[in-house]
Amino acid sequence: MGSDNHYSDEGPVRTFTLAPFKIDPFEVTRAQFQEFIKATGYVTVAERKPDPALHPNIPEDKLVAGSAVFSMAVGDSQAGRWQFVPGAAWDKPDGSQSKIAAEMNHPVNHIAYEDALAFAVWAGGDLPSEAQWEYAARGGLDGAAYEWGDVEPDQMDIPRANTWQGIFPVINRADDGYVGTAPVGCYEPNGYGLYDMTGNLWEWTKDSDQASNQGIIKGGSYLCASNYCRRYRPAARQNQELDFSTNHIGFRLVYSVD
Repeated sequence: MGSDNHYSDEGPVRTFTLAPFKIDPFEVTRAQFQEFIKATGYVTVAERKPDPALHPNIPEDKLVAGSAVFSMAVGDSQAGRWQFVPGAAWDKPDGSQSKIAAEMNHPVNHIAYEDALAFAVWAGGDLPSEAQWEYAARGGLDGAAYEWGDVEPDQMDIPRANTWQGIFPVINRADDGYVGTAPVGCYEPNGYGLYDMTGNLWEWTKDSDQASNQGIIKGGSYLCASNYCRRYRPAARQNQELDFSTNHIGFRLVYSVD
């Protein structure tokens, strides 16, 4: 597990022993999450006012329900940017006027850690540990840089993942067929038959530090590019506030095996 050849927080390379587990082949979709909402009446973190105690440096009148949205660049001159959008949530990914009806087979986004755990309990699974997630993402290729081997994503004739092609955040050529999220299962699976372990959406792992409000996400997203955030690799990892969501974070589940 890990890498000594990329970002410093991925190392050192170390060895873990894992018990057998099952893992979903796909990221949880909007359709699946909608079933959960209908069955439970659950309200996601993005739909609630943030806890002032967790964000003492933000004026309380600025703490409103919503989520972070990356706006794509328009043309070659206007760079894309992140902004907090009041009202953005899993069913309104771009804000209060947006809809998801035509994209129910896309992975659900705007998911905070608590949301992913709540879905997991309802579905009879759990979030993968970082070690479980990385083992699954490698697809049996021990030590390879990517889930498909050592070839850079931009050097492949046929795209293997939904990432950013071009100069982030100005130009996205969308060689992989999608500017934003892609429907789950669009690209060839890895050696374990798992889809979208690279790109599309970052995925929550179970590993977290509640005291510092930090969790670990893995896999990169459709915003990872060769010139920025080269974290579309199994060993790559990133910290993420547990109670904050964005339009490039989702999840999948694991299940214990007796």
